[in-house]
This record gives sequence, structure tokens and C-alpha cells, in this order.
Amino acid sequence: MYYFPQPPYLAALIGLFVAFTFGLVFEKLIEQKLQESYRNSEAENSFKLDNPILVASYLGTCFGSWLFLGGGFLIFSFGVIPAYGVALLLTIVTGALIWRQLGEVLLQIKAGGPESLSLD
Repeated sequence: MYYFPQPPYLAALIGLFVAFTFGLVFEKLIEQKLQESYRNSEAENSFKLDNPILVASYLGTCFGSWLFLGGGFLIFSFGVIPAYGVALLLTIVTGALIWRQLGEVLLQIKAGGPESLSLD
């Protein structure tokens, strides 16, 4: 008798846990970076994303997102290589766009303060 293998829910759940955990660390590091930048806004590295721990936490978030997306594709019967390949492509593109946008927002805050982000 042939048994159908269960979908790999565990891969998606582990990816979700990793992304969520690193995301919380990234959030706290961004908050600390903004507080330091407001206190010393004339410093050369204020409002820049050059802290290695900040970069590592963001890459950890991207890694968890990759695992989650790949696991999600596996649940829908994609092969392992196509699932994680497409997930890697999506993660790299989305992660790079978000990182670039976050850098631009921080520079905009440096130039005009937090009021410069209002939508009015």
C-alpha cells in the first residue's frame, strides 16, 4: 500500500518563526538607531544602515522569509529546487527593494525630520 507523504508544514513554520524572531530584533535595532540619530543628528553615520548587527538581523529576516516562502511552495506540490529557487528570487528582490526604501526614508527623516513623512 502506498502512503502519500504529508506536506512539509514544518519548513514553513520554522521559516515563519525565524523571520518573526529576527524581525523583532530588527525592529528594536531600528528603534535604537533612530533614537541615537535624533540625539546626535550631526554625526556622519547618523540615519545610516551601516551597523553589522542591523544588517545581520535584516538578513536573518530575509532568510526566514525565504524558508517560509519555499515551504509554502512545497505545500502546493512544487518540487524542492523550483520551490526554493522561486522563493529565493522573490526574497532577494523584495529584500533589496525594502532595504533601499528604508535607507531613503531614513535620509528623508534626516533632511526634514519625522514631519517630512506625513502624507498630507
